Amino acid sequence: MADKITPRAEDFSKWYQDIVLNARLADYSPVKGCMVIRPNGYSIWERIQAELDARIKEQGVRNAYFPLFIPESFLKKEAEHVEGFAPECAVVTYAGKKDLEERLIVRPTSETIINSMFSKWIQSYRDLPLLINQWANVVRWEMRTRLFLRTTEFLWQEGHTCHATFDEAEEMTRRMLRVYTQFSEDVLAMPVFFGMKTESEKFAGAYRTYCIEAMMQDKKALQAGTSHNLSQNFAKSFETKFLDQDGTEKLVYQTSWGVSTRLIGGLIMTHSDDRGLVLPPMVAQTHVVIIPIATKKPEQREKVLQACENLEKEIRAACESAGLPYKVGILIDRDETKQPGWKFFEYELLGMPLRIEIGPRDVDNGQAMLVRRDREGKTPVPLTEIPNRIPTELLDLQASLLARAREFRDSNTREVASYDELKTGLDQGGGFFIAGWSQDRAVEEKIKTETKATIRCILLDEEHEPMKTDLPCLINGKTDQNIKVIYARSY
Repeated sequence: MADKITPRAEDFSKWYQDIVLNARLADYSPVKGCMVIRPNGYSIWERIQAELDARIKEQGVRNAYFPLFIPESFLKKEAEHVEGFAPECAVVTYAGKKDLEERLIVRPTSETIINSMFSKWIQSYRDLPLLINQWANVVRWEMRTRLFLRTTEFLWQEGHTCHATFDEAEEMTRRMLRVYTQFSEDVLAMPVFFGMKTESEKFAGAYRTYCIEAMMQDKKALQAGTSHNLSQNFAKSFETKFLDQDGTEKLVYQTSWGVSTRLIGGLIMTHSDDRGLVLPPMVAQTHVVIIPIATKKPEQREKVLQACENLEKEIRAACESAGLPYKVGILIDRDETKQPGWKFFEYELLGMPLRIEIGPRDVDNGQAMLVRRDREGKTPVPLTEIPNRIPTELLDLQASLLARAREFRDSNTREVASYDELKTGLDQGGGFFIAGWSQDRAVEEKIKTETKATIRCILLDEEHEPMKTDLPCLINGKTDQNIKVIYARSY
C-alpha cells in the first residue's frame, strides 16, 4: 500500500528502497550484497532486453555466450585492466574437492576471455568486422550495495566487436552510444546527456570511454550506459590479428559497450512518486487494469463483469489496430476478496499506466472512470470512446514522462564560472553544473576530494570531439583551451 512509502522529501534513499521492496521488484538475497529480482522487476528487465536487443541486432550484431569463469592469467595480460578490476574480483581457488591448478576469476567483464576466442576465430580481413553481444551476469565485489543500482552480482549485456581500422572501431563506439541515448529516451523516457569520460574515469584498459548520464529526482547523476573504444590494447595482449588485403598481418581494433539492471534503478528514480512506482508504457508488462466495482446483487455483478469483458476485447482490438510498438497487456481484476479502494492503492504502487473503474451506476450511465498513473484524479469517459482512447493515452503518457523528466533535468542544469558557485550549488540541492576544465587532472581530483562531485562527462560537439568553451577552469581560472564538462554528485 502507498502508506508504506517514505516521502521523497523526507528521505530519498529510504523512499527508493521502499518502492523496490513494496512494489515487489527485488529483495535482499541471503548472499550479502546480492539481490533476488522478483517477477515484477524481472518483467521490466525482459522488456528492456527485448527492446534493446532488437536495436542491437539492427546494427548487425549477433548474440553469443561466454563462460562465467575466466583463467586468472587472462586477466593479468592487460595491465591496466587487471589493476582496475582486481579489488572487485571474486576468485575460485577450490573445486571438485581439490585446489585448482590455476585460480579462476568470476566474470567481472568479459574482454579477456572473449579476446582469447577472437584470436582463434579471426584469421583474415574477411572475418571482419566481428560483432558479438552477450546477455549475462557479472560479479563485482562491491562494499556498499543498493538494490539494482550497485550489487555484487547483476545482469547486463556486453557487446564486443573487432574491426580492421581505428576509424571503424571509433564509428562503432559512437554508434552504440547513439543507440543507448535513443533507447534511454524513447523506451525508458529517461533523458540523458552523452559525452566522454576523463582519463581517470574511463574503463580500465580502454583508449576512450563514452557514456550517457541521467539526472535522478534527488539531482544526482546516474551513469546509465558506457561505450568503449578499446583500440588495440586487448588485441596486443592476446595477439588478436588478421591478414589484411595487402598481405600484412595486423592487430584488430576493438570496442565494448554495455548497460545493466542499473537501468531499472534509474527508471524508478526518474519517474516514481510518493504513491509508488511509475512505469513508462514501453516497459510495462500490463498496461491497463479494469476493476469491476460489483455489488452483492448477482444480476448487477454479472452486468458489471460483462461490461468489463466487452471493454477488454474492444480495447485489445483498438490497440492492435493502432499499431503500438508493443503488445498491450490488459487485466480484469476479478478478485472479490479485496476492496476496490485497496486495489486502487495497490495498482498505483505497482505503477500500472492506466486504470479503468466500472460500477453498476457507470454501466447504466454508459461510462467508466479512467485514471492515468502520472496524473491526479479520475476522468469519466463514455464506454464507446474508451477503446480508441487507450492507445492515445498510452502514447501521451510515454511522451509526458519524458517531457517532465527533461524539464526537471534542464531546470536543474546550469553553467558555473567559479568554484564557490559550484560548491554553493552542490550544497543547496545539487544538480548538473556545466563548467570549463583546463584538462588538468589535479583540478579534477581536488574538486572530487573536496566536494564529492566528479566530472560526469566531457560534452561533445557535432564531430564527437570535446566541446571548446570560454568558461573558466574552476580552480586555476584559465580560459584558453578549456573544454566543457558536467560536474555532479552521483550514484
